Amino acid sequence: MTTQTIPAPEVYQGQFGEFTINQSDRIGVIIYRSGLMVAAVCFAIATALVLLNYNPASVQILTPLYACFAIAVGVSLFTIHIYMVELHRTLQAFWAIGSITSVILAFSSNEPLALTVYNQPLSILGVGFLFAALTGIYFKEAFCFNRLETKLLTPIVPSLLLGHLTGVLPTQWEQLLLAIWATLFVVFALRKLVQAIPPDIGDKSVFEYLKAQRSGVKQKQANVLEKTQTSKNP
Repeated sequence: MTTQTIPAPEVYQGQFGEFTINQSDRIGVIIYRSGLMVAAVCFAIATALVLLNYNPASVQILTPLYACFAIAVGVSLFTIHIYMVELHRTLQAFWAIGSITSVILAFSSNEPLALTVYNQPLSILGVGFLFAALTGIYFKEAFCFNRLETKLLTPIVPSLLLGHLTGVLPTQWEQLLLAIWATLFVVFALRKLVQAIPPDIGDKSVFEYLKAQRSGVKQKQANVLEKTQTSKNP
């Protein structure tokens, strides 16, 4: 009778010490990538309906597709690994603002959400926050992994949205940029599926170091506050 031994987790050397990757870390990455895949598929289907099969029925389908897309982007934003906590929280706040604005527009307008945003470009000032958060993901991936598709997506998304907002882009250019966006988004999501998991987790020693730094600052602030209160109340 033989006994199976569980292999010891691989130890990685980080900038501030050694660390290991556990199952929870891996599940987080899988959820992050799954969110990107769902968002990319929903966006691609919506784009195909708009560009290839535009009709009243397809416009109605765009709203649930957009809802699924927005939720998937949110899931990815809450599971992505970003060293800068402030940046991470900012992207999450952008997503929340864009999502809330979308819900308000969807329930307050008599026409489908897609038509509301298209016919009222100023609505992009609210809905666009969600896409700004998505662009933050593209930028992070371009910076960390030097991905060509995300390098292209980072300027394409704001260019399309701001172009429509200001009315400077012809319809043909908007359609072209939308098609390129959808295609590159799917390429990006597919490539993430086959990427090794550890790089998406990053250097956990950096996360621990930054966490310790924030804890130290909070402790110092608490000590200062305590001393101030003590001096006021001898």
